[in-house]
Amino acid sequence: MRHNKLLIVLILVLISIPFNLAFPQSDLMLEFIRDPRFTQITDPQPEFNWIVNREAEYQTAFQILVATSKQVLEKDQADLWDSGKTKSRQSTNVEYAGNPLQENTTYYWKVRIWGKDDLPGAYSEIQPFHTGKLKTYQTTQNYFQIKRIKPMQFKKPGTNHYFADFGRAAFGTLILNITPTESETLLVHLGEKASAAGQIDRNPGGSIRYQKVALPVSPEQSEYILQLPPDPRNTGLVAVALPDSFGVIMPFRYCEIENSSFELRPDQLCQQAYHYYFEDDQSEFTSSDTVLNQIWELCKYSIKATSFCGFYVDGDRERIPYEADAFINQLGHYGTDREYSLARLTNEYFITHPTWPTEWILHTVLLFYYDWMYTGNDESIAHYYETLKVKTLLDLAREDGLISSKSERLTGALLRKLGFTDEKARLRDIVDWPPAQKDTGWKLATPEGERDGYEFRDINTVVNAFHYQNLKLMARIARHLGKMQDAQFFRNRAARVKSAANQKLFDSAKGIYVDGEGSKHASLHANMFPLVFEMVPEEYVPTVIEFIKSRGMACSVYGAQYLLESLYLAGEADYALQLLTATHDRSWWNMIKSGSTITMEAWDMKYKPNADWNHAWGAVPANMIPRGLWGITPLEPGFGKVQIKPQLASLTGCKIKTPTMKGPISGEFSVTANNCRKYRIELPGNVEADFVLPAQPAAQILVDNSVVQWREASVIHLKSGIHVIEIIPN
Repeated sequence: MRHNKLLIVLILVLISIPFNLAFPQSDLMLEFIRDPRFTQITDPQPEFNWIVNREAEYQTAFQILVATSKQVLEKDQADLWDSGKTKSRQSTNVEYAGNPLQENTTYYWKVRIWGKDDLPGAYSEIQPFHTGKLKTYQTTQNYFQIKRIKPMQFKKPGTNHYFADFGRAAFGTLILNITPTESETLLVHLGEKASAAGQIDRNPGGSIRYQKVALPVSPEQSEYILQLPPDPRNTGLVAVALPDSFGVIMPFRYCEIENSSFELRPDQLCQQAYHYYFEDDQSEFTSSDTVLNQIWELCKYSIKATSFCGFYVDGDRERIPYEADAFINQLGHYGTDREYSLARLTNEYFITHPTWPTEWILHTVLLFYYDWMYTGNDESIAHYYETLKVKTLLDLAREDGLISSKSERLTGALLRKLGFTDEKARLRDIVDWPPAQKDTGWKLATPEGERDGYEFRDINTVVNAFHYQNLKLMARIARHLGKMQDAQFFRNRAARVKSAANQKLFDSAKGIYVDGEGSKHASLHANMFPLVFEMVPEEYVPTVIEFIKSRGMACSVYGAQYLLESLYLAGEADYALQLLTATHDRSWWNMIKSGSTITMEAWDMKYKPNADWNHAWGAVPANMIPRGLWGITPLEPGFGKVQIKPQLASLTGCKIKTPTMKGPISGEFSVTANNCRKYRIELPGNVEADFVLPAQPAAQILVDNSVVQWREASVIHLKSGIHVIEIIPN
């Protein structure tokens, strides 16, 4: 009886505690850095971010404390900044407003919030951070992670000969911890590709990596870090330089060691891998399609493994950032990890390091726009606003608004405004890559290339589709920044370009776009780009879609981004899933079948003979699975409001977890025995969603066990928390 009374008292005490007191704020982030202990904050007014726990539902106020010591904060005091109770739902991008921070100094911060009931919660954990050299504008770089990975397989194929398979390729070098009995020279082979005989392919072709190194060893030394020779192409002046502490690294999965007179054990060697800060548990995906599951894992790992430079680069062959490569990499990174600094650092790089393709320049505005949409932080679009206006290539427009890279207006002065410093720089339309031999005469180009027979004209349909998208996005950016006159200007220009394109680049008799002004040829590219950028008049959308579907995967791994995006935009989920899970030689499955563990630069080596096996622009499913298949996209900058529009086609089961600034969004889908389609959606605190139902009638729709009418429920509004939506067929 006494125990029962104590239990009742305990329950009453717990009930009296504010519901969110036991759930302090978590996942602190400063300047996009989740663990700032190992980097240096360069912003004198850094932004604070935290995830509002789901139990609080939404935040009504916050209080941030910043101090010079942990001891001060432990007393719930602050000697630098106490924001006080600030009534606001803002839980991301809260700018520091205390006493000036000093350079090369350690500080500490924590936060608490008031939930929907306006009761204060407990303070978060204390997070330390260090300042470096403070600058008026520069994104803080996150730190690199270095991991030692043991072999997954280890065997001895011959006398004094050992073979190790580390399971996946990684950028790094080999570490040996051995006890040689006498001085000798080992022959060490590293490579990305295995031969049919089960050894390293020592002539893998293309840009697939292989290296042989002679390693002297002796009884006086036990640990050896393999010193690799530098590659002149990816360590030259135009390549992104790695930190000096890395030494020379290369991508490899396999290791062979020859001439070892002493026995080697698998625990004596490891792959020392380098990559940018990455948390694997921030994203998850699994489905009823085993091929799709493996493609997801391939693409997610590709985003992680190729981050070794601290910028998005085009693989190991050149290690140069290119705007289009970076855009796909950026979106894939958003889909797999709660990481934003790498994208922003790369975007800043492009301001002064543009590349030659016309369409690549036109990716710059897209890069900055999506940074804003996914982070909710407008510092970057505000700081570079005037430069972004130039990057639209508006200066090349003729009277009807259409642009051409052959324009006489493309002067040296304009190229310098675009960021080029080389006096020989020029722009060239690219459409897709690699080109056909007919377009370039390039000896490594395949006869057909990846352009679907595209006919280049001075006024290029793909270029002008990108220009139109630039104008639309700049109108949104200008409006957000309060530049209303500019916003109206960009809207008007976009309307002019759309009208001219549909008059001069569209074959109304066939209902499809041609490749350029005066062209009679229609390609996949000339149609998928206008569709994805919403240039197509509504009455011609069906004919454009029909044409696109007739062309198959007639584009590169880069073009696949826009092909899939256009299909999901048009509601062509079945066909999109067919392309995602295809097993022919123009598929992601073919990359796995070929033996690569990082996405390849091309669908197959025969389509680009100098291709590499470590190119993140091939990792399109890393973003199209969350953004297309599940349709999880921000409706407001920073994911305060999100759209969830699942287009799961023939999948009978599926789970996803995708990161956002405000916390992970999770979804689960299943088809029950009576063919009921059931969705379980989990939203973090401070997030609301519009759930878009499939466009087919149903006998009954249940939302959290409550019946809703079909006509009223094409879009269901969800608040933070867990929701179950059931669609029962007729």
